[in-house]
Amino acid sequence: MRHIAVIGTGYVGLVTGACLAELGNNVVCIDTDEEKVASLQTGAIPFFEPGLQELVSRNQRSDRIRFTVSAHDAIEGAEIVFIAVGTPMGDDGHADLRNVRAAARTIASSLPPGTRKIVVNKSTVPVETGDLVAAIIRKTADSCSVSVVSNPEFLREGSAIADFMRPDRIVIGASDEDAAAIMKDLYAPLLARVFVTEVRTAEMIKYTANAFLATKISFINEIANICSRVGADVRDVVAGAGADSRIGTAFLNPGLGFGGSCFPKDVKALTKIAEAHDIQPTVLNAVLDVNARQIEHAHTILAEKLGGLTGKHIAIFGLAFKPNTDDVRESPAIVLIQRLLRSGAIISAHDPEAIATARQVLSDSVRYVRNCYEAAHEADALVTATDWNEYKQIDLDVVARLMRGRVLLDGRNLYDPEKARRAGFDYAAIGYGDQGLRHDGEVRGRVEA
Repeated sequence: MRHIAVIGTGYVGLVTGACLAELGNNVVCIDTDEEKVASLQTGAIPFFEPGLQELVSRNQRSDRIRFTVSAHDAIEGAEIVFIAVGTPMGDDGHADLRNVRAAARTIASSLPPGTRKIVVNKSTVPVETGDLVAAIIRKTADSCSVSVVSNPEFLREGSAIADFMRPDRIVIGASDEDAAAIMKDLYAPLLARVFVTEVRTAEMIKYTANAFLATKISFINEIANICSRVGADVRDVVAGAGADSRIGTAFLNPGLGFGGSCFPKDVKALTKIAEAHDIQPTVLNAVLDVNARQIEHAHTILAEKLGGLTGKHIAIFGLAFKPNTDDVRESPAIVLIQRLLRSGAIISAHDPEAIATARQVLSDSVRYVRNCYEAAHEADALVTATDWNEYKQIDLDVVARLMRGRVLLDGRNLYDPEKARRAGFDYAAIGYGDQGLRHDGEVRGRVEA
């Protein structure tokens, strides 16, 4: 058992703290938000993540995790201090490190003279942030022995606990061999592959992973848009190309684009890192451009099929940026809704978990409903924006009867186009659906001399 302090009770901090407690460690989670801490002390979780409520409650009952605003005592009694604070995108596109700096100053002011600590950057941070944290701590606590480690998280919202407990890999960036050994021991129960690197390399691994996944999404969206024009079915294209083991099919899912708290800001931050070192990030900029155009592509489809958007009632299935979360940060659904509202559309929307968080962004400009069928009532068009499981098996015949119009833009490619058309829909999807294609596996289209 190790004594651990985690600064920050957001998504990464709370999941990390709860999972480390589940492994038998003594964990204290620190936050400056007194109201949030008081709520956590009662067992309430400030966001939706499957299984997290039960995990926190179980470890609270076992006295392995607690929550406090008193940073000094928690840090003083910890062997390892994790920094897991938010690093949002700043106005200039760089990662905003003010929370990281504040956490480093808090750690420095809480260290008794002569103390040895391991400080772990768990937040997604630019290259050289480890050096920044070390410099801030040394300035105030120069008599202490502090090893700053980079230990990036690879948690997917909606499956974060499984990702922590059964990781593909664990990355530890450390220049201190003893600190690296302690971190390896901390994660030993997970039986995962561990990569020990220099601190800057570990920081770069995280950005590289997120940027590459975002690149795959933008790439397949561009391919999907080409497929729509030439009469190809992007589903078959993905299956055929992805059968090559060098390519695979993971993250080749065409749709409205990527969102969330990581991909948009991390790709943008990496472009700024490149530019700061006189590198022109051509591919990364293209990834962001394609992603932005995907919303305009959906907007154009709706405008053309409806003959304009002013006064048109559009139903939106899904508000979160992905299923199994209530996170709407950079959600394509939210961005599309905002674009439609500016064009004069009237929006009704449903989401199983994200209505409260969406309301914080959209306020009352949207009508929020209790179920997806209610959203479709008297709508001129329907858009699937988040691929929640409950949308995949809806009764399309019932939905069609509820709607006033018949336009269905399947922004997550959930439905068989032939079934949708048999239900009476004017169906469009991302990468197929506009050409009346058969779904029988035969070659589609023809080449004329």
